[in-house]
Amino acid sequence: MKRNPPPHATAVSRKLRRNPTDAEKALWKLLREAFPDARFRRQVPIRQYVVDFASHRARLVIEADGGQHDPESDTARTAVIEADGYRMLRFWNNDILANREGVAKVVAEVLVDRSPHPTLPIKGRAK
Repeated sequence: MKRNPPPHATAVSRKLRRNPTDAEKALWKLLREAFPDARFRRQVPIRQYVVDFASHRARLVIEADGGQHDPESDTARTAVIEADGYRMLRFWNNDILANREGVAKVVAEVLVDRSPHPTLPIKGRAK
């Protein structure tokens, strides 16, 4: 069943897409180049939250976490998103910027595990 996001979520998503952080820009480039078959989207409303990147096809959400993120306060957010059937990956901004290959490897491993159907394999690989 499709759940529509709250009315303000679309406006918030658009604002966030216009002002990405350096880590979000780098991660977006990586996801588009290395994993095109996963069809990631940026700043996606899921329930009452806006996630940094989501692949509905692979049921995967990726968050780029900066200094404002606190693992304890993100626990409820993660629980709600995972209850909708998504797997959540979190990377610190400095890891995204300094270890692109490591981030790509983790995403590739998860995408192989999360392939939605044997006839629709995720073909993207880390470069």
